[in-house]
Amino acid sequence: MNLRRRQKEVAEVSTESLNDIMFFLLLFFLIVSTLVNPNVIKLFLPAAKQSPQMAKQPISLSITADKQYYINKVPVAFDQLESELKIQLAKLDQPTVVLRLDKSLTIQDLADVMSIGEDLQVKMVLASENTKK
Repeated sequence: MNLRRRQKEVAEVSTESLNDIMFFLLLFFLIVSTLVNPNVIKLFLPAAKQSPQMAKQPISLSITADKQYYINKVPVAFDQLESELKIQLAKLDQPTVVLRLDKSLTIQDLADVMSIGEDLQVKMVLASENTKK
């Protein structure tokens, strides 16, 4: 009788081809993820070839904490704000209004000015302070 132990066979997984497969999968998902939606962050970038776009100046509408309104540093009463904006917007080809509001103002103050911009059908951009240090 042969009572010797047989050598156990060790199960091995060959991983040489897995490196290539993982590389191709990674490459595939990187390419596909950039092509799916390239406009995730929407920015208004100026064109480099046309110089007239560089000459565009937005209209600055500033509102202080005590609700004083200024269009391009010229004081304006709230009652006259819409008519003064119309005059300023008529001078520009593609107007944009940059809103500069004091942080102590309420959302209602912003909504009042934004409704005037909606009536005039003008782009309005809210300016903010960069807090990165």
